[in-house]
Amino acid sequence: MMSNLFEAAGLEKGAPRPLADRLRPTMLGEVVGQDHLVGADGALTRLIESGSLGSLIFWGPPGTGKTTVARLLAHETTLHFEPISAIFTGVADLKKVFEAARGRRSTGRGTLLFVDEIHRFNRSQQDAFLPVMEDGTITLVGATTENPSFELNAALLSRARVLTFRSLDEDAVARLLAHAEEVEGRKLPLDEDARVALVGMADGDGRAALTLAEEIWRAAKPGENFDAVGLSRIVQRRAPIYDKGQDGHYNLISALHKTVRGSDPDAALYYLARMLDAGENPLYIGRRLVRMAVEDIGLADPQALVICNAAKDAYDYLGSPEGELALAQATVYLATAPKSNAVYKAYKAALRTAKEHGSLTPPKTILNAPTKLMKQEEYGAGYRYDHDEPDAFSGQDYWPDKLGRQQFYEPVERGFEREVGKRMEWWRKLRGERGE
Repeated sequence: MMSNLFEAAGLEKGAPRPLADRLRPTMLGEVVGQDHLVGADGALTRLIESGSLGSLIFWGPPGTGKTTVARLLAHETTLHFEPISAIFTGVADLKKVFEAARGRRSTGRGTLLFVDEIHRFNRSQQDAFLPVMEDGTITLVGATTENPSFELNAALLSRARVLTFRSLDEDAVARLLAHAEEVEGRKLPLDEDARVALVGMADGDGRAALTLAEEIWRAAKPGENFDAVGLSRIVQRRAPIYDKGQDGHYNLISALHKTVRGSDPDAALYYLARMLDAGENPLYIGRRLVRMAVEDIGLADPQALVICNAAKDAYDYLGSPEGELALAQATVYLATAPKSNAVYKAYKAALRTAKEHGSLTPPKTILNAPTKLMKQEEYGAGYRYDHDEPDAFSGQDYWPDKLGRQQFYEPVERGFEREVGKRMEWWRKLRGERGE
C-alpha cells in the first residue's frame, strides 16, 4: 500500500521522504491519539458505518492527523479525494474544482473536497462553498487550527459538523516513536530520561515527534547515546520541566492552585510561567483557573468566575503568546481576591443530603397546578407570592415535610459574602417574626 502511495505522489523509489510522510497511516485504525473519532465507537466510525458522512470541519492543533484522516475518509467512502489549501487557492481555482466535482457527480462518483487551513478563506470565499455543499456536489472536509466559531461563517458552520482533534497524549506519542523505530529497524539513541523528554518536546504534535526523531538519528554518531541534556543540545529545544511520571505536571498545577488560594499573586505568576514555559496547554490552565474561581473564591467575589471565563475566551481569540497575558491577569485577580469555599462546602453537603434522603416530594404549597385535578388536590394552595409580601419576602417553608429546614450555605465574613450573610441573617429574623 505504501508503494502505491509513493507512486501516486509521483516520486521515484529512491527519492528521500520525511519520516512523518513514510509513517502516514494507511487506514483509520492506524491513526493514534484520536480514539474518540476513529476508535471502535468513535464519531467518524459511526458516520462511516451509517453510510452518510456529511460535511465536516476538523478542528485541532497541528500534527494531530487532520489531513491524514481526511484522505483515509475518502478511501473508506469511495469518494474522490481532492485536496486544496486555502493559502494557495483563489476563487477561480475553486470554480475549477467545483466544475470537476460536478463532472464526477454526473458519472455517479462523489468528491470529498479537503480544504486545509480553511479559516484562511475570507467570508465571501467561504460563501462560495454553500451551493455545492447543499446540492451534494461536494462533501466538504475543512481543517483548521483556529476556533471555527470565530473564523468560519455561521452559514458554513450550520452545514457542517465540527469534530475536534486532540493533542496527542504521551502514550500516543510514545507509540508513534516505537512505530518509527520498528519501520527504521533501529532504536533511538536515547536513555530513558531523554526518551521521556523527547515525548514532552513534541507537545502533542505527532509530526513534530517524528521530525525530532529524524534529527536525532542524523545527529547521532555510531554508538552514541544521548541523555536529556544532550538531547536538548542536539535538537536545540530545552527539555520539558515535567518529569516522566508526570509528577512535575501535577506538582506545578498544585502549586499554582495553592498559591492562588494562599493569596500570593507573585508566587502564582511564577508557577503559571513555569507551566507555560514547560509547554502546558494554556486552555488546561484556563480550566483550572475557572475551578479555582468557583472552589476557593465563590461568592466572596462573584466577578472571579466572569474574569476567568473571559480569560479563557481571550486566549481562544488571541492565541499564543498574547492570550497568555489574559491567563496571567486572571491568575493575579484570583490570588488577590477575597477567599471563600462556602458555596463549595454547601454544594457537597446538599448533594450528600439529596442522596441520603431520596426522592422526597416538595410541599404542595410550591407545586404548580396546571390541571383541575391538581387544583382539587390542593397543589399550590396557600402559596404566597413574595413580591406581594412586605419586604418582598414571605418567609414560607419550602422544605419537604420529612426533611425539615436544613442549612448548607454559611457565608464567610469576607468580600461580597459578608453582605450575603447580612441578608440571610435578616431573612432569618423575618422568618422568626412571621412564625415560619
